[in-house]
Amino acid sequence: MEKRLLADIGNTHIHILDKGKIFHMGHEEAIDRYQERELCYISVNQDLDKKITQIKKWKDIASKIVLEGAYETMGVDRKALCVSRRDGLFVDAGSAITVDIVKEGIYRGGFILPGINAYLESYRRISPALDTPINGEIDLDKLPFTTKDGISYGIIASIKALIDQYKDDHPLYFTGGDGAFLSRFFEDAIYDESLLFQGMMQALNASEKLEIRN
Repeated sequence: MEKRLLADIGNTHIHILDKGKIFHMGHEEAIDRYQERELCYISVNQDLDKKITQIKKWKDIASKIVLEGAYETMGVDRKALCVSRRDGLFVDAGSAITVDIVKEGIYRGGFILPGINAYLESYRRISPALDTPINGEIDLDKLPFTTKDGISYGIIASIKALIDQYKDDHPLYFTGGDGAFLSRFFEDAIYDESLLFQGMMQALNASEKLEIRN
């Protein structure tokens, strides 16, 4: 991947690709560290956008992320992820879990689930007795006999069932903070932290080639 400085600005963190490495930082830390450097970014954080647009060396490239078939209000981060490959089912497991399908470069639809932490928080709100961390070693082939395993099974098995329903013969790609964890429950799943940045880079390269031709 080229050594271009890229940023994905989310609701809780700014993820930055810098010299082939991905850094996850709080908003203020990332701005303080990178505001004097040339950087291309996409953002889904409307509250932060006004401040970001005042950084002269940062360039919003959302308009260059073009995904055929995407709906009008689709998040630019999901679009960037989907343009990283011409075919696949893409799972971005972060604060929310987005699942999107692309076939022959055309968006075929998708859905959104709560993130794992959001699931756990919903159980905590029901009862203190349900306040438990997830069991990452849960066996989905056996029904649980403990509260912790029952919650873990309910979360992971329901996510897996929906993804399996639409997987068909699509290559299965995972990214996001919980992507590596969830990918372990699927055969032939590919986890790649850099997929979204690959999509951004492809979009930038395609846009620059078009500008040269014109």
